[in-house]
Amino acid sequence: MTSTSTDGRAMAGLAALLADRTRAGFCLALLDGRAWTAGELARAAGVAPSTASDHLTRLVQGGLLVEERQGRHRYVRLAGPSAAQLIEDLAGHAPAPPAPPRTLRAASAGAALAYARTCYDHLAGRLGVLLHDALLDRGVLDRTGGLAVTPDGMAWLAELGVPVEALRAARRPLVRDCLDWTERRPHLAGALGAALCRRFLDLGWTARGTGRAVRLTPAGRPALAAALGLTPADLAPPPARDTGPARA
Repeated sequence: MTSTSTDGRAMAGLAALLADRTRAGFCLALLDGRAWTAGELARAAGVAPSTASDHLTRLVQGGLLVEERQGRHRYVRLAGPSAAQLIEDLAGHAPAPPAPPRTLRAASAGAALAYARTCYDHLAGRLGVLLHDALLDRGVLDRTGGLAVTPDGMAWLAELGVPVEALRAARRPLVRDCLDWTERRPHLAGALGAALCRRFLDLGWTARGTGRAVRLTPAGRPALAAALGLTPADLAPPPARDTGPARA
């Protein structure tokens, strides 16, 4: 009885950490995998630096964030893949945003994030979901008895230059589904999802945009399409929706 009560209090405490809009916003921003200063997060959230510092202290004490200090600067980042997975899963189950952005700049930024972005260290958005589905269709992955890499998939990944055996030794799962909060379908996470994200960047098939946004390069679109057994048109962003009059 005591153990159950303690577990309940601990879970309630963790939930309380994220039951604040500012702290939740900090965690979502940190899904880009980078370390941020308190000042950067304060500006992003539109709060005073002193307010941000108090919230960040609570998140660090609660184990969701870790801090690094360089001189006078205090940097924070998500505590690791497990913390990122928790934030991703919660974001995937949250209601969709109620209204589209009104300005052209905000609409363009939102469309870029919805198409492709980093979700901590793996690809998310429409491109991440397309990658997940294509790997299943191509037989690189199989979900008979649970999501796993197939023998043919091992050969495909080796040809691509992804060291699967080294990834198996990692503490995190090799592959797992992660519910995408914009597509409402799974993208690929786990050690393999992170390795593919890094490999595409190294090959020059993708490039980092603003914040968490990722874009396919002109050379990358046909190369990735060929690797996945798709056409370049399959990887094209959806046409822009008319959001009515907007300001740049």
